Amino acid sequence: MSKVVIFTDLDGTLLDSKTYSYADALEALREIKRLNIPLIIVSSKTRAEIELYRKRLSNTHPFISENGGGIFIPVDYQFDLKIPEDAEKADGYHLIRLGTDYRSLCLALKALKKEGFNIKGFDDMDLEEIMELTGLSKKEAMLCREREFDEPFVFYGKEETLSLLKKRIKEMGFNYTEGRFLHILGKNDKGKAVRLLIDLYKDALGDIRTVGLGDSSNDFEMLKEVDIPVIVMKQDGGFNEKLLKIEGALKSSQPGPSGWNEQIKRILKML
Repeated sequence: MSKVVIFTDLDGTLLDSKTYSYADALEALREIKRLNIPLIIVSSKTRAEIELYRKRLSNTHPFISENGGGIFIPVDYQFDLKIPEDAEKADGYHLIRLGTDYRSLCLALKALKKEGFNIKGFDDMDLEEIMELTGLSKKEAMLCREREFDEPFVFYGKEETLSLLKKRIKEMGFNYTEGRFLHILGKNDKGKAVRLLIDLYKDALGDIRTVGLGDSSNDFEMLKEVDIPVIVMKQDGGFNEKLLKIEGALKSSQPGPSGWNEQIKRILKML
């Protein structure tokens, strides 16, 4: 069997969208660890947030933070991945920086707010407001604020104004994506980062089969890059409409980590 590499979103996929628990995925997680399959977290979460979950999961593999803004490869990683020459050394990682400087994103949002758009970024919120919006604990909300490449924000206007806002973001030279929140970011996305890592694994391991799991619009580019894309059911029993456009994608019959567990077990058995 060729080597398998798994790329996964966190919120609403491996983690329950309300409780942030991965308990219902433990069976598949144990099997992944037993088989020594690389499990790559690909999230809108910050490096600090992902590190918390990597510690909980005893995960030692690379990860992708803030919607593809940064790829972090541990310097002592078990697989001999060829690190690009432009990678930086950062706190025990090789950092491949794909995203735009965070302060530039915050300044862009402030400029849009001055134009009359009713928006509010995480940088303008206090800790209690972020906790209320996200359901995170105080510790996790603090980690959520340690941003480097991506700024989540809330839009309070009408739908027709949202279309204009998205147009203005593009005109300013930035991109946007949608998950639980709207995000402003640079030219990065999950797909570009995943493609780069896939190429590194192929160079190191030869023939590999790639799996990707996600539940939101910001997972679209990631799922387009993998051999086996999996759309995880939402809590309401539905699926993200954008993801349903991915040809040949598998769909879970359960939401969140239960669906994640179901599909990983199915795929490993199939392979």
